[in-house]
Amino acid sequence: MDNLKNYIADNRERFLNELFELIRIPSISSESSHKPDMYRAAELWKEILLDCGADRAEVMETAGNPVTYAEKIVDPSYPTVLVYGHMDVMPVDPIDLWESDPFEPVIRDGKIYARGADDDKGQSFMHAKAFEYLVKHNLLKCNVKFIIEGEEEIGSEHLPEFCKANRELLKADVILVSDTSMLGPDIPSITTGLRGLAYWEIEVVGPNRDLHSGLYGGAVANPINVLAKMIASATDEDNRITIPGFYDKVQEVSSYEREKMARAPYDEDGYKHKLGLDALSGEKGYSTPERTGIRPTFDICGIWGGYTGEGAKTVLPSKAYAKISTRLVPNQDYLEIAQIVKEHFEKIAPPSVKVSVQYLHGGNAYVCPVEMPAYKAAERAYTKVFGKEPVPVRSGGSIPIISTFEEILGQKSVLMGFGLDTDAIHSPNENYPVEQFLKGIETIAWFYHYFA
Repeated sequence: MDNLKNYIADNRERFLNELFELIRIPSISSESSHKPDMYRAAELWKEILLDCGADRAEVMETAGNPVTYAEKIVDPSYPTVLVYGHMDVMPVDPIDLWESDPFEPVIRDGKIYARGADDDKGQSFMHAKAFEYLVKHNLLKCNVKFIIEGEEEIGSEHLPEFCKANRELLKADVILVSDTSMLGPDIPSITTGLRGLAYWEIEVVGPNRDLHSGLYGGAVANPINVLAKMIASATDEDNRITIPGFYDKVQEVSSYEREKMARAPYDEDGYKHKLGLDALSGEKGYSTPERTGIRPTFDICGIWGGYTGEGAKTVLPSKAYAKISTRLVPNQDYLEIAQIVKEHFEKIAPPSVKVSVQYLHGGNAYVCPVEMPAYKAAERAYTKVFGKEPVPVRSGGSIPIISTFEEILGQKSVLMGFGLDTDAIHSPNENYPVEQFLKGIETIAWFYHYFA
């Protein structure tokens, strides 16, 4: 491993040019017109991984977009790492806000600007180059498998069935993923948890038509009033969720991990200033980072009904609606929570209205134990490259396929992300610092060294 840094420095321009070739393919999974581009990206990934040293690589079909699979089995007795990434990217709209062509990568101020520069072509490509170095220098003491999918940005709809059909092919000791971020370029961190999700739409129906609020107000229940009361009753003055059974299976985070999480730099005044707020709000007894990482939430994502046009209209509406989401933590099953919430709102509905609750979508939370060998290997790798021990971070977001991997393949994932908050993923002018890209290659190579 002595010449790893030199190898990366000597091949810097080649690495970037190869990445740019991948980025130039407009593999937008949400737009059917780009279906051929998904196959172009899959075939290029096949060539990349074979060139880097894979013994086998192929483009495999799903019911949707293709998957590129590759492997190098060094020795059956060695541990096996399954690398997951995605080749698809988000749409580029609004195109007029881009300062350069989103599919013609350029480097400005030390950053790669292009769609997919970070999410996830740049981050996935780091794995290929770390793999290349280890193979060429006969340093790979792990078996490595790659699965690069084409539907992550549209929910990985067909990947679960692909995993079920290929359990033996995808068998590994751990899954390695780079699709997350660090707290800062000089603050290494590892995402150790992702929250789950459940989402509903509620409809409250009162009279069979909109009514005059003067002639009928006070005699007929107003669906918006009823809906507002029902929603308000779902949390208490300490911002705890009051729905019976909601917290029954919540996994409490150990004091050891909470202490490690608390080491992450956090500026509450700066946080409020950035959001234009005078005060923050959340569950009593937890810090802001804990509220967004290790605790469940209940939020109204949209609410409507009645008259919302210009001026006044004295109407008692016939119907009212709301969209509600909950972020979930480990041990909360999203389908179980979906039913608990549905039954709760139907139960508390007064007889003066009819309430229906439609579950829309969701997924389970994921947590990576900080004591597992693969996490320890990642921790040592970050420390080696960045000069300080990484902070474990529970992300407030959700990547449902990670929990699906655990459910179907029985494997834990280690989330070794190198993106930054300033990378503007999913937005115009997405970017990825070249230094993060190069350090990511170095860190991933050291992961294999320590994991073996």
